[in-house]
Amino acid sequence: MLPPVGGRLRDTSLRDWLVRADLAQVEGSVELLRAVLDELGLACPDDGLAALRMWGQTGDRPTVWMAAADPVYLEPRMSHLCLHELQGQAVPPSDLRPLIDHLQHVLGEEGGIGFVRLESCAYVTAAQPMTTASLPAHVIDQLQPVDYMPTGQGAEGYRRLCSEIEMALHEHEVNIARQSQGLQPVNALWIWGGGYAPEQVTEACPPLFTDDPMLSGHWLSKTGVVESWPGSIDACLELAVDGFVAVAPDVDDDATLLESCLYELRLALKSRRLNKLILIFGDGVYADVRRSQSIRIWRRGNPLIDGVTGAAS
Repeated sequence: MLPPVGGRLRDTSLRDWLVRADLAQVEGSVELLRAVLDELGLACPDDGLAALRMWGQTGDRPTVWMAAADPVYLEPRMSHLCLHELQGQAVPPSDLRPLIDHLQHVLGEEGGIGFVRLESCAYVTAAQPMTTASLPAHVIDQLQPVDYMPTGQGAEGYRRLCSEIEMALHEHEVNIARQSQGLQPVNALWIWGGGYAPEQVTEACPPLFTDDPMLSGHWLSKTGVVESWPGSIDACLELAVDGFVAVAPDVDDDATLLESCLYELRLALKSRRLNKLILIFGDGVYADVRRSQSIRIWRRGNPLIDGVTGAAS
């Protein structure tokens, strides 16, 4: 996984190299775990994703039922609500901690429900499994949440819990302070990925280099090799000569890290340290890159790489 690519490459040689690859565009946000497992031809778990995320954070398998509780802002519009994802830097631990402590004080223990926080992530635990949404908040950012809430058996209890959380967070001092600073309030939690962590098994999977906790948790559940992002593709190659999965952080607005990774990947492919590349970019662009594609010299541009809005592959 690499940072977004569309319109960000300054080096024309990198653009010329990438446009010769087989390119595709996935609409919407990339769900990282599913995207990686699909490319590897491996099954993605249907539930227990929150437990996998905590497993990745702690290194230990959780033993209780839990769901992720992503902080969000539900913006009232003329005819519907719009969800704004606030996970991570948008809500620092200093804001999230008192909100989750307040929910535990007000709603905790009712029906065996509990609220816990671990670093920048929040969770709901329950004595009995309950129905939750299946997708994380970042995937439905800027969309109508009602379209992604669970339906059928258990949906009423889910909606009731969400309403109780919204009422408990209404006019909390943290949100009052955030609004005074021009920040979006955390007026709801998006509850998703409920389930138990799977039993640990041993399955073949390539070494993984990432700081993403859910991806790390899945690898740990398969007794896979997991390391933090080492800072470069070259460092990954030194540690895993027969192929690997790597997730580079998107921290450079000027695309410095993106171009550095692409330089190293291009050289590794040319020197036969790697046989092929499957590149997934943060803006949903997929690139299948092989040495044989170097003959496609007639390809001079592609809207997916050049950053033309609304382009098809």
